[in-house]
Amino acid sequence: MRRGMSNKFFILSCIVFLLFMGCGNTTSSESSVSGADSVPAMPEFNADSAYSFVERQCTFGPRVPGTDAHAECLTWMVSEFRRFGADTVLVQEGSAKIYNGVTKPVRNVIVSFNLASDRRLLFCAHWDSRPFADNELLAENRKRAILGADDGASGVGVLMELARILGSNPPSVGVDIIFFDLEDWGAPEWEHSVLPNGEDWCLGSRYWALHRHVPGYRPEYAVLLDMVGGNDERFYREYFSERNAKWLNDLVWGQASDLGFSSRFVNELGGAITDDHLPLYDIASIPSIDIVAFSQNRDNGFPEYWHTLGDDMSNISKSTLSDVGTLIVSLIY
Repeated sequence: MRRGMSNKFFILSCIVFLLFMGCGNTTSSESSVSGADSVPAMPEFNADSAYSFVERQCTFGPRVPGTDAHAECLTWMVSEFRRFGADTVLVQEGSAKIYNGVTKPVRNVIVSFNLASDRRLLFCAHWDSRPFADNELLAENRKRAILGADDGASGVGVLMELARILGSNPPSVGVDIIFFDLEDWGAPEWEHSVLPNGEDWCLGSRYWALHRHVPGYRPEYAVLLDMVGGNDERFYREYFSERNAKWLNDLVWGQASDLGFSSRFVNELGGAITDDHLPLYDIASIPSIDIVAFSQNRDNGFPEYWHTLGDDMSNISKSTLSDVGTLIVSLIY
């Protein structure tokens, strides 16, 4: 996952944000699935299952495009979605130029349920992991690939559990899940990109937005999950999400409050992130928001293990996965 904006930009963003919304402030205590009794009956999100999907991805090693681990993980994911009973499982094959101009393959995985419905919702995450641990303190470690337990695998794990639920509990709306490839191959700290500013990131979603799997495909909205498994993580309203689809942020954070998750989903602005939701909005005109671990309360906005070799299973919390997954299930059912 990519860079965030500067504190100077954030302060300006907050001023704008305050003018049209006002920063909410909630103080409810940490919860896992507290408050779920207040919503209609819906399928239960199994955090143990989601955790196992995160863990299984990590057993392949870093899922860097072009490696055996990447190919093996792809085969496993496709077989799981077919086992879950998805209506369609499509591997979209393409290519894109990375930061240095070299062309790399793109493998986006698209899973669909209830194809008969014209009303469709889109949920997505990136499934590749970063080839550079460029935030490592030791220079000799910075060119090693990260495991990406949180940065990549956590969002995939939540959406794999969602796919399992959808297969057993047919939804009344159409649901598509896309796992974007080549998201995390932006220029490392020691290199410059030959691509326009920011366009060396999110290459899989950029490719999909230009070559949608169904011509003219445009769901009602899209929700992106990125780094959603961290211990005691809090999620804030991301700036570009707020600018481009405030009504959708209102819907999601309002639903989180109804579920009793206000301490997890903090109703305040959290900063601006270059992530897969931007090509969906900018290129495909899909209202899109990002649920992402980014907070101005941290030095660089991200958890300390971001883009380091420490992004492993020790940072993954079943409680966090449960709250995020339960929220997504509630949006559908």
